[in-house]
Amino acid sequence: MSDQPLTINGVTFSAGTRTTVELPVGRLCTHTPMTMPVHVVRGKKSGPRLFISAAIHGDEINGVEIIRRLLKSPVLKQLRGTIIAVPIVNAHGFISQSRYLPDRRDLNRSFPGSEQGSLAARLANLFMQEIVCKSTHGIDIHTGARHRDNLPQIRANLDDEETNQLARAFNVPVIISSNLRDGSLRESAAEYGIPMLLYEAGEALRFDEVSIRAGVKGIINVMRLLKMLPPSRRTSKKQREAVIANSSAWVRAPDSGIFRAMVALGSWVKKDTLLGVIADPFGETESRITATFSGIVIGRTNLPLTNEGDALFHIARFEHVEDAASTVDAFNEEYAHELIPYTHMESPIA
Repeated sequence: MSDQPLTINGVTFSAGTRTTVELPVGRLCTHTPMTMPVHVVRGKKSGPRLFISAAIHGDEINGVEIIRRLLKSPVLKQLRGTIIAVPIVNAHGFISQSRYLPDRRDLNRSFPGSEQGSLAARLANLFMQEIVCKSTHGIDIHTGARHRDNLPQIRANLDDEETNQLARAFNVPVIISSNLRDGSLRESAAEYGIPMLLYEAGEALRFDEVSIRAGVKGIINVMRLLKMLPPSRRTSKKQREAVIANSSAWVRAPDSGIFRAMVALGSWVKKDTLLGVIADPFGETESRITATFSGIVIGRTNLPLTNEGDALFHIARFEHVEDAASTVDAFNEEYAHELIPYTHMESPIA
């Protein structure tokens, strides 16, 4: 595939070029046309075709900034193969700051889609036919939901050997061996034999500097593994090894009230560790929230207003939780002090 001509929406891309093409995705009720912008970067030499997508959920915007920074990186001058970058897949949701499409469907439960189905089905079908089917590999970027923060993590089908290698190369602290969900982009890509990673980090409608920098660096790491970029010339300390979670589960609110979190994202918690407290507005009654097992906090709510049953803390289980905690600590230390050279012109987002 990498040596074959690449055509998207009738536009054929030559080697050594950078071009933006607009995929039509229908019209608004005002008759205003909507498009999905696609930026294609082709190296002068042949190689894999990597699609990088973001904002499949329209309010998950970290990936938009990750792709912008990646496309500005001077390292792409050495590119072999092709990058197909789609920073805003769900333009409808992006404009309305919504996870969903106007029909309230979740695009990431609508793949592979169809030409004659719902708006979500049509958009999913367009993305599959014009982007995924013309790629050899893929990376899809997500964040937590509104008011919910995720530790940088990779979710992937680790039973596939090539996908496993890509996940480890991305080099964020936690890898979750995640089953393929019905209707997801990952499931549809797998049916076409396309290895794909899902990068989760940060919170919806917010830019998170650490998540963004780790995402840019992770994508470049994957491109180096695929030989789309030459090995780094930098001499650095030994790369930390990501840890694989055996499973994960959410700790939920037993009562409604005002929630006070006492454990930070990325913390190592032991069984029965106090995670937070839910109280009524007067402090007359309180419910203690404790960990039901030992693990690492990979997701948590940032919203103090809590209803009974709300998800509060997402905890991942590990065979050796001490090693996992050490890996997370090393990651946090790296991104607390290191400015990544190929984004040194970017001002960190506060």
